[in-house]
Amino acid sequence: MEIKEVNADQGLPIMEHFFTIQGEGTYSGRAAYFVRLAGCDIGCVWCDVKESWDSELHPILGIDYLVSEIEKTTVDFVVITGGEPALYNLAPFIKKLKTLKIEVAIETSGCYELKGIVDWYCFSPKKFKAPCKEAYQLANELKIVINHTSDLAWAEKHAEKVKPSCNLYLQPEWSKSDSLLPLIIEFIKNNNKWRISLQTHKFMHIP
Repeated sequence: MEIKEVNADQGLPIMEHFFTIQGEGTYSGRAAYFVRLAGCDIGCVWCDVKESWDSELHPILGIDYLVSEIEKTTVDFVVITGGEPALYNLAPFIKKLKTLKIEVAIETSGCYELKGIVDWYCFSPKKFKAPCKEAYQLANELKIVINHTSDLAWAEKHAEKVKPSCNLYLQPEWSKSDSLLPLIIEFIKNNNKWRISLQTHKFMHIP
């Protein structure tokens, strides 16, 4: 897969951007504008947006254009996701959003140091590539996708490294929800620092 070299002051490789409802984690149910960057070198086998991996397949959109589209809505919360958004310098884009008093969240694997200061850092580590130390320090939310029963013990290892105030979530891989959800429920009943994250946007049939 190809990762574009970009001038972040001018634009970012964007797969899609849209106004919707956040469906996962701490801010589930909140109106949010999603900006999905293209480009990812992690390669999760269960990824539901594999079309985002190759940044060469998607256009570079100017950050001024993106901000103008966001301003057309009533939104006060932007989620930057991917792909792997931390591949890019997000500071210029985030700075423009902050001038509009918009809260900014990022969803990242934590494999790359973040360029830019966000209000909410959702850290979702993957087995396919180790995260950097910064991710554990910045994480406001740790979200572990459970694809196999062994992932529960793996999740605990990551939970030991984040700050005490970090929200801890276990999220069943969507195609295995029926089989994994009962196991996750029992695990959380015995380990009540964890919460369940469900992809509620998929139940509601919204993007």
